[in-house]
Amino acid sequence: MSHEWIMQLVQHRVVDPRILRLIQKWLKAGVMEEGRWEETTEGTPQGAVISPLLANVYLHYVFDLWVEAWRKKVARGQVIVVRYADDLVVGFQHRADAELFLQQFGERLAKFGLELHPEKTRLLEFGRFAAENRRRRGEKKPETFTFLGFVHYCGTTPKGRFMVWRETANKRMVAKLKQIKQTLRRRMHAPVPQVGAWLRRVLQGFYRYHAVPGNLRAMNVFRHRLQRTWRSVLRHRSQRARGGWQYIAQLSARWLPVPRVLHPYPQFRFDAMHPR
Repeated sequence: MSHEWIMQLVQHRVVDPRILRLIQKWLKAGVMEEGRWEETTEGTPQGAVISPLLANVYLHYVFDLWVEAWRKKVARGQVIVVRYADDLVVGFQHRADAELFLQQFGERLAKFGLELHPEKTRLLEFGRFAAENRRRRGEKKPETFTFLGFVHYCGTTPKGRFMVWRETANKRMVAKLKQIKQTLRRRMHAPVPQVGAWLRRVLQGFYRYHAVPGNLRAMNVFRHRLQRTWRSVLRHRSQRARGGWQYIAQLSARWLPVPRVLHPYPQFRFDAMHPR
């Protein structure tokens, strides 16, 4: 992000010179690499508390306001936009709108010193009629996409109605399990009830985000892998340490809650299910 553009956009809403000077100091703070300070001429300071705020202000003017006008003046069909920080998904009713948007969006970003990630930017066929249209053309199932830690894919309900199902991305699950394993090793000799209470809080926090409809299988896999990790750590406590599956099953029943759906279905939260 251009520092010059950031300051111009911030000044649309902020006129206090003290706040503006403080933001400029943040932008010019620089970075430390191998013990050496280097000046930064673009972007926001990595890890600074102001960075997410400045990035959202930047994208509000660069993307949010622009896409709202584009949707009303250029698009011929419906357009759905979901953005979280610098990750976004845009849905189009017509493929022609999607192709035109992709071209003009790249041009819009270039004006402000930004560019689309070449590996993460994709144009794919998705939605209620995607599977049927692709089957008619002799193609495979609709592609999936990952957004905010979930793999989104086209599916149906038991009644045969279209539904966008979400499943925890394996990369996110593996990263979380590695983090838990490292902490368990540091707490290897801590009392079992203390570790169990900590694992219960971790698991409940993971469920609160990931326990969406259709994702219980992945949640059960996560819980089972967590059991195996805890068993492995307990077996390394000492030669006499109990680490059999029967013992772990008892600990799991006491400390590791069984997953259940914690979020409402889309038709109740977003009214997103299409009637047949």
